[in-house]
Amino acid sequence: MKTIADPPERDRWARLRFLVIGPLLAAPPAPRQLGAALLALAAKTWRHPVSGLDVRFGASTLERWYYRARRAAGPVAALKDALRGDEGGFPSLTPVAIAALTLQYREHPGWTAQLHLDNLRVACKEGDSPVASYATVRRYLQAQGMHRQARPKRATEGAVAARDRLEQLEVRSFEVEHVAALWHLDFHHASRKVLTRAGAWVKPMLLGVI
Repeated sequence: MKTIADPPERDRWARLRFLVIGPLLAAPPAPRQLGAALLALAAKTWRHPVSGLDVRFGASTLERWYYRARRAAGPVAALKDALRGDEGGFPSLTPVAIAALTLQYREHPGWTAQLHLDNLRVACKEGDSPVASYATVRRYLQAQGMHRQARPKRATEGAVAARDRLEQLEVRSFEVEHVAALWHLDFHHASRKVLTRAGAWVKPMLLGVI
């Protein structure tokens, strides 16, 4: 499953907010002087952490940041935007759609994302279930590791069964019992002769070591 991670924007915004109100945390204003300090900061222009354009913040916003950071053990982390409850998930995909996609991929791993979406629309239409967008379906397939697979050259039942079985196994092509057991060397005879300095024609050999 896809894990939840901090988007870069959240980190950038948190650092900017801390940069703006940091002086107030390092040197708290005297009693009844906080309002004036906030107004002074509100009059300044800052650089937007994403677009790079000039941006200003209201005194009430700065006050909220100030108290949030002051009460927290980690002020920078406290100034991050809260994650959405569905962050890292796929809220537009219903359980019916997810089940249909899973079944489709198991039976047709060679389908494209568009083909999965087309068939998903048919399945959801029969069940009167909403259908997600192409981008959502594509991201879901990638997040679940449902990558498009090449169809076996011999699409017999045995070949398909062998492919499915192989997908469930942990394959280690070069596994040995002890160190340095994988060394291999071999000679390859060239198809053409070369003329040596002594005037003799010989077939060179290539030594390959793996």
